[in-house]
Amino acid sequence: MARVRLSVAERREELLGAAVRQIEERGVAALRIADVAKELGISNALVLYHFDTKEKLVSAAFAHAAEGDLDRLTTLLGRRGTALRRLRAAVRWYAPTGQAKGWKLWIEGWAASLREPELRAVGENLDRRWKSALAEVIAEGTEAGEFTCGDPHGAAWRLTALLDGLAVRMTAYPRALARRRMEVWVDEALARELGLEPGALSRESRARH
Repeated sequence: MARVRLSVAERREELLGAAVRQIEERGVAALRIADVAKELGISNALVLYHFDTKEKLVSAAFAHAAEGDLDRLTTLLGRRGTALRRLRAAVRWYAPTGQAKGWKLWIEGWAASLREPELRAVGENLDRRWKSALAEVIAEGTEAGEFTCGDPHGAAWRLTALLDGLAVRMTAYPRALARRRMEVWVDEALARELGLEPGALSRESRARH
């Protein structure tokens, strides 16, 4: 059966998806253009036609994955309901117990960005947009009187720093901490940043169920 001819945009999307999968499986250092080409049944030359170098492909792949996660974050934070409920859903999703893009991918990206300025710029942009989105909803909830937070931007920084740290530990040592314990810590950290009583979010969750 003849292959369907893809548009430039469709081909790039296909290549980026394959690159993300290969990075998750092999890591950035071991990734080869040939691996991406082989997965899709195309030539190395076609990959290089769209991305001149491996470095450009890797940076574009991380940007692609980042945009997917940011779209999901925007959806979660844009739902109807209280700011508190939306924040908790977003933080739970971001956490290493959630459904965000595999943390192995992002840890690979952080390590590679130490040597690749272009990839570092992608990571910094992602980080800035995540924190800004969380800070905006924290400010919204504060203005609505749902909770109290005098520094929404600082709260977003502290929350994401905790989640990033837990993610690194749990990716490296997946059985080091029970899932439930981690969820409690995340709830407690969010409650603390919002001026709520410790355990308030866990109680609210049990009440809904």
